[in-house]
Amino acid sequence: MGAKKHQLVIRLLDICSTISLTLYFVQNPIFRSAPMTQKKKSTKKKSKVSKLSLFTKYFTRKKLRLITGIVFFLFAFYLTLSILSAILHAGADQSIIDSNVGDIVGRPAIKAKNWMGKGGAWLADLFMNRGFGFAAIGFAYIATLLGLFLVKVEVKRLGRKIFIAIFFILWTSIALGFCCSSMYSTQHFLPGGSYGYFMADWLYAFLGGIGTTLALLVSIFIFGILAFENSIEILQQFIPKKKEKEQVEDEEIDNEEEQAEEKAVNEDIASEEDVVRSVTEDDRLEAVFEEENNDSAPTVDFASELTDLPSETEEVEQPIEEEAEVEEKVFMTEDLDIPAPKAPPVPNDDLEVTVAQPSENEPVKQMDMLEDYDPTLDLSNYKVPSVELLIEYGADTPEVSNDELISNKNKIVETLRNYKIEITKIKATIGPTVTLYEIVPAPGVRIAKIKNLEDDIALSLAALGIRIIAPIPGKGTIGIEVPNRKPEVVSMRSIIASKKFQESNFELPVALGKTITNETFVVDLAKMPHVLVAGATGQGKSVGLNAIITSLLYKKHPSQLKFVFVDPKKVELNLYSSIENHFLAKMPDEEEPIITDIHKVKATLNSLNIEMDARYDLLKKAHARNIKEYNKKFISRKLNPENGHHFLPYIVLVVDEFADLIMTAGKDIETPIARIAQLARAVGIHMIIATQRPSTNIITGVIKANFPSRIAFKVASMIDSRTILDQPGANQLIGKGDMLISVGSDVTRVQCAFVDTPEVEAICDCISEQRGYPTAFMLPEYEGEEGGTEGISVDMKNRDEYFEDAARLVAMNQSGSTSLIQRKFSIGYNRAGRIMDQLEAAGIVGPSEGSKARQVLVQDEYALEQLLNSL
Repeated sequence: MGAKKHQLVIRLLDICSTISLTLYFVQNPIFRSAPMTQKKKSTKKKSKVSKLSLFTKYFTRKKLRLITGIVFFLFAFYLTLSILSAILHAGADQSIIDSNVGDIVGRPAIKAKNWMGKGGAWLADLFMNRGFGFAAIGFAYIATLLGLFLVKVEVKRLGRKIFIAIFFILWTSIALGFCCSSMYSTQHFLPGGSYGYFMADWLYAFLGGIGTTLALLVSIFIFGILAFENSIEILQQFIPKKKEKEQVEDEEIDNEEEQAEEKAVNEDIASEEDVVRSVTEDDRLEAVFEEENNDSAPTVDFASELTDLPSETEEVEQPIEEEAEVEEKVFMTEDLDIPAPKAPPVPNDDLEVTVAQPSENEPVKQMDMLEDYDPTLDLSNYKVPSVELLIEYGADTPEVSNDELISNKNKIVETLRNYKIEITKIKATIGPTVTLYEIVPAPGVRIAKIKNLEDDIALSLAALGIRIIAPIPGKGTIGIEVPNRKPEVVSMRSIIASKKFQESNFELPVALGKTITNETFVVDLAKMPHVLVAGATGQGKSVGLNAIITSLLYKKHPSQLKFVFVDPKKVELNLYSSIENHFLAKMPDEEEPIITDIHKVKATLNSLNIEMDARYDLLKKAHARNIKEYNKKFISRKLNPENGHHFLPYIVLVVDEFADLIMTAGKDIETPIARIAQLARAVGIHMIIATQRPSTNIITGVIKANFPSRIAFKVASMIDSRTILDQPGANQLIGKGDMLISVGSDVTRVQCAFVDTPEVEAICDCISEQRGYPTAFMLPEYEGEEGGTEGISVDMKNRDEYFEDAARLVAMNQSGSTSLIQRKFSIGYNRAGRIMDQLEAAGIVGPSEGSKARQVLVQDEYALEQLLNSL
């Protein structure tokens, strides 16, 4: 019976050792992924497949690994409960265990007190009484580690942990067997198990009682040193340090050795100087140049190797790098004909530290660096509206039949031949609403002659409007644009869902529609940078504005973009009032997010001028040229928010019915708009102005000069087209979203995307239902030309609780700014403005000076305290 138990124990140990070795080979990167150079050498040995490789391949399959891992977890749980139940019941199921296997399995009347039933009682007896006693619980720990490894949960040093567990099982079993050897013949329950008893009995017979005790203590001591990394440091705390005399003697010996090494180095340097100076001047320079090149190459390679090798190899290579640096410095001094001075004695320890510092401290600095600032963190759960909110109109391909194409081609050729104009080639490009016919005239035909036949070709085709492009820029052809009989409706959904818009990297991407070649037309508003939209009533101007706004809403986060809407008609842009706390900006005292009162437009435009000047001041302090560079520095945490820096969102001013504003306010409106158009591009403020009357008294020369990008819908006359685009063409459009867009010197014909009112409402509802900011983005307060707080009664008896703190802040910074008080005390703009009025009434700051900070009338804190005490 004893021999059988001993064989069973040996088999269990063999299984545990096999599993631990397999895991070691699987986890070891040398065996898991070898370099390419090693793979080439080992291709000849792939014919021999060992059982170990088959075993490791099994654990690389995902499903099998998952199933096996779950089995290990269940086994660990089952074994733990079985052992705990067996310990609590103390051999109550021993009669069941001693019976036959057939009785245990086949007779359900026999019931065990173990929590896991008869199987749990048998398993606990197998691992405890016949195995390792209390230490058998370690097998549940090993099974848990294997389960974690198989389900791909990162377990650091898995093989090391399994080895420690196995040693714990064996050592604890032997120790308990040695201590509780008297219980073997009298108790059914063995604390050390059969293995522990037999091994303790063998050791006792071989080493005796004292020898066995020493063997157990020494083994656990050695194992503790090998298993734990900080064991040596812990032991050194209990070892007495050297005496001071011995330390002094050791330091003197080290200094003597360093001086001897220094003398040897100086002798080598002197011999090298004699050799170099014996050469002629030209030969000496060539030798120095070659020597520097030979030294620089290995230092560069060595620096590149330092980034790839682990820290242990860095410490080995440190002396080589230091020697290279010393030699390079010596050649530099020889090149200047200056004798190299004797270097002071430098200890070897210092050399190692100076070389090791860059490679060791770089990862530490990277870890200590703060993460980049995320402006979207305040509304991190914000989601862009779904494309499903938009409606798909019509098909993606234009409905132009071959008969229509052939008929138009024949009519164009026939009309030109009637005027004795021959063509050599004609090509048709089908667009959503217009088909472009490109013709190549015969040699000797004047382009102006074809250009003058515009009305005749329109008559022969019976079309609404013909537009001739002579010649097409970048091509050697003449274009004739002919409207389709069944124009296609370009849906906003197809534009937003297009690959070109979704993958665009523009700062402010604007998707307007489709070109004649049926391509999605996307431009960057940040580069345009201001847009003038003009067209007759009912030609798609308001739909074009909605398309621009919708494309920006689908691409930007509320923290990155703000709108200022001016709508004198009060109905066109009112749909966007529900997204006030997400995308809109307004004056502090304004109640309505959409500006409809013409008298408030002047204050809003002047407030934008103040915001523009404040942003330029921030860019000046940050040494940035535009908003993109400034925000990049702020996101990388190179700008301190305590100095007034903050993330700057883009601001887009949308003005509808600009003609009504000019007729009502005139110069009061035109001047701030012209100033914004001239200067605001760099600070991220852009304008979109729409008007129905593109006359010269509305679109003046000042405005046209600062609006290089213009969109023209159908207009009534050629004069209006020239007023907008400086060229004819807009009078020949067919309406219903057909437009010409001029960006720089290029004019492109685009069919504007159609977005209906229900679609805009659905988009705004989707945004407004999400969590937004507490208030809209507040623009600076504009106090008008009179400014100051004259005529405003301030009750100094009911001073704000932050009054004295704000006074000290203003006196310390010598800058009276409402926004400074607002940021420092985290209060609203209105409250900060009242505190500033109280400071002015108390004589601490001067009156308002527009966009500039108020003058501080108190020179120091002592004078301020006297003034506060007098109040």
